[in-house]
Amino acid sequence: MPRTWLEVSLDRIALNYRIIQRTVGAAVQVMPVVKADAYRHGATAVAQTLEHEGAQWFAVSNLEEGKALRESGIRISILVMAERVDTDPRAWKEFKLTPVIHDLNEIALLDPASAYHLKIDSGMGRLGTNAPIQEIIDKTKGTRLEGLMTHFASSANFQTDQTRRQHERFEQVRLALEHSGIRPTYLHEASTNPLHFNDSGTWRNIVRPGYGIYGYVSRSKGKAPGELLDVAPALTWKAKLLLTKQVEQGTPIGYGAQYIAEKPMRIGILGVGYADGLPHRLGNRSQVLAAGQLANILGAVSMDVTTIDLSNAPHIQAGDAVTLLGESIDARQMARDAGTIAYSILCGISTRVPRIYV
Repeated sequence: MPRTWLEVSLDRIALNYRIIQRTVGAAVQVMPVVKADAYRHGATAVAQTLEHEGAQWFAVSNLEEGKALRESGIRISILVMAERVDTDPRAWKEFKLTPVIHDLNEIALLDPASAYHLKIDSGMGRLGTNAPIQEIIDKTKGTRLEGLMTHFASSANFQTDQTRRQHERFEQVRLALEHSGIRPTYLHEASTNPLHFNDSGTWRNIVRPGYGIYGYVSRSKGKAPGELLDVAPALTWKAKLLLTKQVEQGTPIGYGAQYIAEKPMRIGILGVGYADGLPHRLGNRSQVLAAGQLANILGAVSMDVTTIDLSNAPHIQAGDAVTLLGESIDARQMARDAGTIAYSILCGISTRVPRIYV
């Protein structure tokens, strides 16, 4: 086995997809988000699995991600959510990719026969047009506006009305377009949080789960109206013990002697570090699972190795595997320890960490 590796359950990803599809019902299409290499679960394998499950759309971030899916044999529709049309004007048609337009001036750059989705900046202040409604009507009239979309900034926060206000702004634009005879085939607002927290008024006829496909949901801030998705993580991250040894009380451990052994103890050195995506900030503040027992990370996380306390796992030996993510430790727990978010943990796992599909 390699020094460190990922184990990904495609069956679990397929089950998470089916749970989401059952939740929203047959009238709503599920568009899995497979950007960032499917949050490091492997975009090709995940997309092939979900296409087999019946998915009709995938969402990616940029042209290169869309091209890679096409080259891997994916046939269903692919929405490219964060790219300019003029990046490679010929690629859209050549690879049959659907662009999301954020700047109304880009519409003129499209092939007149090309379908596109228009993103409304409904109050997030990020990608999407915030142009006046009449300008949106004028620029989209006579074009192939296939979809209208937006994205929520605070959809797990029930102590603010930002999501409601964003939904209302989206509805204003949609109704104005409809009154002008412009009726996009697809409407989509919701990603994972509005699905999990039962904000069904935002589901429309497409939903875009990313986090939920991989088995994660956010914790709500304030009282949520409900929790629907019984999904579970599909990824386990393991590392090999390169060495175990005894150290005396007072022994400094790792760079900067950030940990000093408080007693004679048995330690292990793992073949994983921050170059693999294990956050440097986990030093002296997080744990892994060694033989099913929690083991503290000792001292600094180094580039290639990390030291752990094996006091609770006396029988584990060099060559054995330790779990970094999986079982009772998930990306949300690691993120809390590292002072970041679970998305960053998953997407931050280095490409030098190989994947094994189980």
